[in-house]
Parts: sequence; structure tokens; C-alpha cells
Amino acid sequence: MIFSILIYGSAHNSQSVHTAYRFAKSLLAAGHTLHRVFFYGESVYTASALCAPPRDEQDIHQLWKSLAETHQLDLVVCIAAALKRGVIDQAEAQRHEKPAFNTHAPYELSGLGQLSEAAIISDRLVTFGA
Repeated sequence: MIFSILIYGSAHNSQSVHTAYRFAKSLLAAGHTLHRVFFYGESVYTASALCAPPRDEQDIHQLWKSLAETHQLDLVVCIAAALKRGVIDQAEAQRHEKPAFNTHAPYELSGLGQLSEAAIISDRLVTFGA
């Protein structure tokens, strides 16, 4: 079965990003396909490489990054939600004349068209909210 995941809960104030991560690991272990993970709303902070969680907490940015690299996953971050919250890649930093950027591959900034395409391609679109 082909799945896609939509996450819109906060990476730091809710369990949605962590729960989605565990769900993704489970479905991959069961032999399913994960077509795309789409970060929307507050979950875009997951893509920031500058977050430094306390030592007794998991680094959700790194967990998703490692999972994506191991399984060649498509991690898409809503560009409108990301820019509004200061999550920006190198290309957008240059375009908006910003002095720095804080996200990079495997996280990719893109639009809602990627979410629509994921819903069409996938057998199931599972959402994780606040």
C-alpha cells in the first residue's frame, strides 16, 4: 500500500511530529511504501537544522533526516508556512536577500501542489495534527 503523511502539529509543543515519525517507521518496516511526508503549519520547524533540543529529548529534525536518507523519502515543507516562520533554504535566502538559511536536503521547500499530488498518488493520506 502507498502512504503519504501530512503533519501540521508543532514539532516542539505536541507529539504529532514524533507520532508521525513512529508511524512512518512502522509502515516502512511492514513493507509499505511512503510516497511523501508533507510538513505544514507549525510542523515546518522540524526542517530547521538550527534547533538544538536538550540532551534528554530526541532530535526530531535528525530522526526524520536519517529516515529519509535511509529510505530515500520525499520530505516536503510547505514553502508559504516555512517562509512565514523563518524556515528558509539557500535559494529562498538569496531570493529574499536574507543573510542565512537554516534548512537543506533532504527537506525540500515546495507548494501545496505537492500535497495534492501525494493525495492522488497514495492509497492513504494520513494526517497528524496538534
